[in-house]
Order: sequence, then C-alpha cells, then structure tokens
Amino acid sequence: MHCNRYLPRPLNRRQLLRQTGSGFGAAALSALLADGSLAAPGKAPFALKEPHHEPRAKHVIFLYMDGGPSQVDTFDPKPALQAENGEPFKMEIQPTQFDNIGNSLGSPWQFRPGGECGLPVSDLFPHVRECADELCVIRSMTSEFPEHTNANYFLHTGHGLQGRPSMGAWCAYGLGSECQNLPGYIVLNGGLIPPGGLECFGSGFLPATYQGSVFKKGATPVADVTRLEPTDAAQLRKLELMRRLDESVIERAGKQDALESAIANYELAFRMQTAVPDLMDIAQETPATQQMYGLNHEWPGTQTFGHACLVARRLVERGVRFIQLTCPGGNGDRWDQHSGLRDGHEKNARSVDQPIAALISDLKARGLLDETLIIWAGEFGRTPFAQGTDGRDHNPFGYTVWMAGGGVKGGLAYGATDEYGYHAIENKLEMHDLHATMLHLLGIDHERLTVRFSGRDMRLTDVFGHVVTDIIA
Repeated sequence: MHCNRYLPRPLNRRQLLRQTGSGFGAAALSALLADGSLAAPGKAPFALKEPHHEPRAKHVIFLYMDGGPSQVDTFDPKPALQAENGEPFKMEIQPTQFDNIGNSLGSPWQFRPGGECGLPVSDLFPHVRECADELCVIRSMTSEFPEHTNANYFLHTGHGLQGRPSMGAWCAYGLGSECQNLPGYIVLNGGLIPPGGLECFGSGFLPATYQGSVFKKGATPVADVTRLEPTDAAQLRKLELMRRLDESVIERAGKQDALESAIANYELAFRMQTAVPDLMDIAQETPATQQMYGLNHEWPGTQTFGHACLVARRLVERGVRFIQLTCPGGNGDRWDQHSGLRDGHEKNARSVDQPIAALISDLKARGLLDETLIIWAGEFGRTPFAQGTDGRDHNPFGYTVWMAGGGVKGGLAYGATDEYGYHAIENKLEMHDLHATMLHLLGIDHERLTVRFSGRDMRLTDVFGHVVTDIIA
C-alpha cells in the first residue's frame, strides 16, 4: 500500500529530460512579454481585487518612528507640565519599564502654530509644521503593551505576539496592487529593523507572497535579484523548469503555500530585475527635487530618510499598495530616549523632518496626496515625568500619531490626553481603531476582510476596532 504521508519517488534524470525538454522556453518568454507574469490568468498574487466600498485612498505610506517619540515634545503641548517642570509629578504613577521615576519634565522645545489652521507643532519639526494644514493629529492613541517587541507586533499586526500578518500584508492580500512588477508590500529599510524583527513585516497565516519585501539603500537594494544568466531566454528556461518541477510536486502533494509562493516570487523577481534599477535611479529626479528631500543634506540621517521618502513617492507613482519606512541608524537609540532626551530626539527629528515635509508637499503637487494615506506612528509614547533626570520612559496610556492625505481631515487635532499628557481622556483610541480606519479609507470593511485559520475567521482587527468617522473628510 502507498502511504499518503510520503511523496512518490522523484523523477530520474531520463524522465526529467523527457518531460521538460519540449521547447517551453520560447513559450514562457512570449507569455512574460505579453502579460508580465508566468502565473495562470487570475492567479497573479497581486491581481487587483474589488474593494467593499468606494475607496478614498489607493496607497499607504507608513512612516514608522521606531522606539516611541514623546507626544509632549512633538504634537501635544502641555502648559501645565511646563509650569511644573522639576517638581514632583502630581498624578498617580503607573508601573514603568525601568522604575526610575524622576520629577515632572517639561518639554525642552517650544510649540508654535503651523499653517492656516494654527495646529501647534514642536520646534523639533519646523518643516512638518509648514504642512500642518494636511495633518490629522490623533492625540489619544493607546497601546496594550509597554515593551518594544510586543508593542511593535501590536502596532504592525494588531496582536501582541508574533505570527500574525502585518497590516501591509493584509492590505496587499485584500486589494492586490496596481503594480505587477514590484511587490505589493515594500519596506524601505533606513538601517533599523524594529524590535520584534522581520516578523513585524510578516504574512503570518496569509500566503508568504504577501510578506513585506525589504529594500535597502544602495547599489543592491534587493538580495538575489541580480541576473546570473547571460540572456532573457536562458533565464526564462531556468524559471520555467523550476516552475514545472514545483508544480509537479504540488500535483502529487496537494496545495503547498511555500512552493506556490516560491513560484510567484521567482516570477516576480524576474520582472523586478528591470523594475528595481529604474525605481532606484534617483538621478532621474531634478536637482531641485533631490534638494527638497534633503539628499544633499550635511546630516547623514536626513540623506538616508530623504532617499527613502523619495523612493516611496516613486513607488506610489508605480502603483505599489503599501510602503513602510524605517528610521535610519546612527541617531542614538532610535526614539527611545531613556536618557539624553534632547540630544536623541533632536537627532531623530533632524533625520526625518525635512524628508517628511518634502514627501507631503511633493505628493500634493503631483495630485497624489488625496489617494495616498500617510501614517506617522511609533509603538507607544513617553512619560511626562523624567526617567532619572533627562530621559522619558515608555508610556502606552496616551500618545500621538498622525495621518495625512488619503481622505482624512487636515488641520485637525483629534482626542486629548490629560493636562500632563499621561493618559488619553477624550476620544480614546486603540490600535484596532487605527487599523479599521486605515482599511476603511482603502475601501475595505475590516469586519469582512477575514481568513479562516485555526478554526476561526481571523482579521487584522481581531474582534475589535471601529472606524473613526470624525477624522474622515
């Protein structure tokens, strides 16, 4: 008897040659040139899918501020905290990550009104302040986790443990992508992979094709894409051979996500060999555009993040669904200033301020901001009292994120923390609400985007979340 737990014996060499030596290379080449994909019709992993309702946005750019920027030093001014700087903190203090409680710590930076709306923005962000009319600042975000790794999983996947699909994976899975020559979910790595690692960009129980593809800055942004074969025909013959071998295993063993995703990834990698060099060729941009993004800035972090923001705009132009940017290295310990608050936050803000403002302005000038949702967020905020004398500990009880473009109201401050910026007290939001609102703006009902796994219908928002209609234009 044959045991179904084992695969039949692989083909021998003679059988392999007989089954594959049929002149398929030319047919494969013609198919690629005609459609850009070796996959069967309708099976391309990033094929466009119908939204549940009319979308306000087509793309997402997630500006991930690794480490947790301080809300009271960026977009949530607190005069009472300034007045009591250096005095014992007057509210009841919750347990902190490092239990090194100091006095009230007022912000070292002044807040000034920006734009016609007068939205107050810290001196850490003079360039972003000029874009205040485009910002929807949410001051009442909360997290369930005070530690980086779990909070990062929660921010990225809606669940505090590893193994769930990232929000970028959900977006690419639910809607596909307008671009078939690049992945639907791309992570532009500035140098810092977040605590929690690549699982933050993972596909979880979704097909592996939808995980984030990490691009680096430099001559080789993507590993293993450089062509090894001398001609298209030679490479296509190799691709077709691998595809047929993989499909023969699938026919015998049944559906195998690892193999199916491998087939799709090989095909996509072929198309990326042309698409990626063109994407990364920033020399195509005018000197004025490069200057606007800070590519010639004396601060290396500005150059790095400016390059990522410019590439993000180019990805939007090419139709990529979800783009995430990570922070550049070399700025101290991310935004995670347990000491040296002034020095660390100034270095991080110097890296991202000008490029973010350039991205917003450039998208708007090109008519792309209305269809591109920008999200600026870290995994939590920071305490209004000091850790030691010159730092701030983690604070998940009330912090700030902001959104721009993509159908949200600009020039708006939504929600509020208490007089010291410690706890959210008005229009308190959870991460599931942010995810539900993001999906809604993309045309997806977060309760209907589900995948059956482990005996239940899973979704990005689990059994939680509501759309924040008050911030939608």
